[in-house]
Amino acid sequence: MSEDGRVLAGAVREHAVDRPRPGYVEMDGELWWREFVEICRQLIAQAPVEIAAVGVSGMGPCVLLADERDRPLRPAILYGIDTRAERQIETLDGLLTDTAIRARGGSGLSSQSVGPKLRWIAENEPELFASARRLFMPSSWLVRRLTGAYVLDHHSASQCTPMYDLHANCWYEPWASELAAEIELPSLAWSGEVVGTVTSEASAETGLPVGASVIAGTVDAWAEAVSVGADGIDDLMLMYGSTMFLILTTAEALSAPPLWTTVGVAAGTTNLAGGMASSGSITAWLNELFGNVGYPQLIAEAARSAAGARGLLLLPYFDGERTPFADPRARGVLAGLTIAHDRGDIYRAALEATAFGVRHNIEAMEAAGGRVLRVVAVGGGTQGSLWPQIVSDATGREQQVATYTVGASYGSASLAARALGWSDVEAWNPVATIVEPQPHGASLYDELFTLYQELYPATQDIVHALAARELESVSPPTIGATKGP
Repeated sequence: MSEDGRVLAGAVREHAVDRPRPGYVEMDGELWWREFVEICRQLIAQAPVEIAAVGVSGMGPCVLLADERDRPLRPAILYGIDTRAERQIETLDGLLTDTAIRARGGSGLSSQSVGPKLRWIAENEPELFASARRLFMPSSWLVRRLTGAYVLDHHSASQCTPMYDLHANCWYEPWASELAAEIELPSLAWSGEVVGTVTSEASAETGLPVGASVIAGTVDAWAEAVSVGADGIDDLMLMYGSTMFLILTTAEALSAPPLWTTVGVAAGTTNLAGGMASSGSITAWLNELFGNVGYPQLIAEAARSAAGARGLLLLPYFDGERTPFADPRARGVLAGLTIAHDRGDIYRAALEATAFGVRHNIEAMEAAGGRVLRVVAVGGGTQGSLWPQIVSDATGREQQVATYTVGASYGSASLAARALGWSDVEAWNPVATIVEPQPHGASLYDELFTLYQELYPATQDIVHALAARELESVSPPTIGATKGP
């Protein structure tokens, strides 16, 4: 990106997560660095300009453990879509109490939390855990490889529940030492702070110039909010991706179980955030299930289906759910199906389900005292008109869509530019379109949203029983089997 905010070059690498068994979602940490190196070299070839600063971001919160030589010991355990640590959450809630955890860190324990996943590794892979000396997330892993600095941004740390003190902005030593044991926790910095410069070794691999500034970075969703200037008080960033993510910036710390209370990317800011475990991943699954006919075809068929999907209603809990309720054993439900329905109806029902999930989360945020005065949409899903329109229709809220919706990468570069005193995101990336809710569908979507809210408790016991059968059908992994070199 240029110093006036223009995108000079772009590069994309596609990858898939690993799902070794139900509830487990992992990724090879070394892949993060390999892809970063490839992307750097491609960008530099496309736009051979002088590079002054590098911004980074990545999925989070994740758990990548490495030894004293920074060698990953196992695949990284990913964020809230990995639900393996249910028992550890229950144990820690009993030991520390939910009230004390929330008072210290703002959020309760959930599948999003780092602490229970560390406890899971300690209990299930004890030899590996005993060898662990450092804890990384994707952004901090790149910073380490680029600069040699072992540092994590405050926002990412605030999702390491229960190890971070939200009010003191530091690690809470009693609980951190209990859960991290011999792991040296990283030093902390704000997301846009310069924490080091590109080393000669990293330069040789990436092609980046020695001495270029590198910021601490942050979790991708928070970088996306920065990318469109949706980090002001009462702004809600709505991210359309494989998961749907919502970040509301608040004037003061608000708590609403199981929404997440975090610090923001900048000092003095707080967020109330939520995330649906599945959204775009469902549409990708349907596309594959329907023979990879392509999204344009499915979107056209869904548009012909019209509001209400001809009597279908879907619960989008294909990977459990994170917010506005935490239920790792929730599952997808498709209700109302007949042999008269076609794939356009089913695809439409999936898009409407994510819209109802957004509405459910927004209502939970407002019930907690949050104010949603502006909704700014980001992510790949904004590039088609149907999905955002359905969300606006189902929620009754307009969405602003900025000129650049490339997401976290633009936000990361903006933070790096801000560190050099260059950044003015609102001027760089103005609103390009506004998606207005269509009033003629409001009453229908109100009725369907009521049914959507009733469908989950009505099917919960059955779905939990089926989830238990699914989990019982898979033999537990061999202890230590995933250990790396």
